[in-house]
Amino acid sequence: MRRWTIALAALAVVAAAGASAWTDAAAAEGTLDKIKRTGVMVVGVRTASPPFGFINKQNEWVGFGIDLARLVAADAEKKVGHPVKVELKESTPATRIPLLSSGAVDLIAETMTITRTRRESVDFSLIYFVTGAQFLVKHGSPFKSIKDIAGKRIATQQGSTNEKILRERYPQAQLVTFPDQPAGFAALTQGRVDAYTNDGIQLAGLKAKAPNPAEWDIVGEFYSYEPYGMAMRKGDTDFRNLVDFALMNAIESGEYFKLYEKWFGPKGDVPYALSAEARALMELQVVPK
Repeated sequence: MRRWTIALAALAVVAAAGASAWTDAAAAEGTLDKIKRTGVMVVGVRTASPPFGFINKQNEWVGFGIDLARLVAADAEKKVGHPVKVELKESTPATRIPLLSSGAVDLIAETMTITRTRRESVDFSLIYFVTGAQFLVKHGSPFKSIKDIAGKRIATQQGSTNEKILRERYPQAQLVTFPDQPAGFAALTQGRVDAYTNDGIQLAGLKAKAPNPAEWDIVGEFYSYEPYGMAMRKGDTDFRNLVDFALMNAIESGEYFKLYEKWFGPKGDVPYALSAEARALMELQVVPK
């Protein structure tokens, strides 16, 4: 019996060593090496965040973030020397960092705000979109701005920067958190909350896609600064450079602005004019070759 116990213990040690070696090997493999080996770049995006990532009427998964990710994949193809397929996987504020850290996705290309706290867990690309948090309310609501927040029931997305800011700066609000945007908006339509808060561009997407857009108002000045970036596993310099250079090339060539016009222009899914300040910010991030 003792010999069996010793043998099983030895097997457990060997198995643990093997698992550790596999984990170390996986961690040592850079994202570009993984893409070269598999021929696939897995991208985390949203399914209900127009126009960054959503399912359209043709049941196609499309959006601004997806188009930008395809530009990154095109540069990855040149780097690895063979075709690279883009595989899309749904991500949310609560799941995107775990998905990235676990290796389930290689890149997050959705409405993810660059923050100092998040930079402790992941690396970010340069800024590719700028907005700020506001509120969505029923037309005619007396709720007009952050000044009216005391005692109000405010729907937020779990894990969002909006939730964090409101909890820290406006404890007098009654926050009701939801796992995703559709759930938060549903609570608003059902009258269970007084307002739904998110980044202004996301609220514009909700309003534009609502059955009756005139029923909803976006109110209040920005109460936060929300610079969006693509997220990657921490410390992978080669892949981060690839992503940054792809975005710089798109801005420098004008392709970025064509895609912006496609999704946010007057004929786009969610009209949202690019301010002169935002355009200057994009252009100033392009460093010399």
